[in-house]
Amino acid sequence: MINPIVEKSFSFAIKIVSLSRSIRDRKEYELARQILRCGTSIGANIAEAQKAQSDRDFLAKMYIAYKEASETEYWIKLLHATKTISDNEYQDIVKDTDELLKILSSITKSTEQRLGIKNQEFK
Repeated sequence: MINPIVEKSFSFAIKIVSLSRSIRDRKEYELARQILRCGTSIGANIAEAQKAQSDRDFLAKMYIAYKEASETEYWIKLLHATKTISDNEYQDIVKDTDELLKILSSITKSTEQRLGIKNQEFK
């Protein structure tokens, strides 16, 4: 069975690689590096969570994925605000980022509830 968050985060990483290449072609090397690093880290952490040693390890990895998605959202908004990416590029990728954030938030909340953990324990 294919896990939807694994699949979505992998597809998102492919889009991020493409976006990063496009930004690099515009000579925005540091911005390209930043978006590539955090945007692909989301899926890497989700993949790692699938092999977690415990439920708490799973939750910790999902928190990291959520934080990376939040950082990615920041860089995408910055790229748009500085006109480094077009409105169309922004609309396409920010929608996917928002969807990942919502799913990751739901996963972390439901895992916390299942484990009887308050969010503060992991902050």
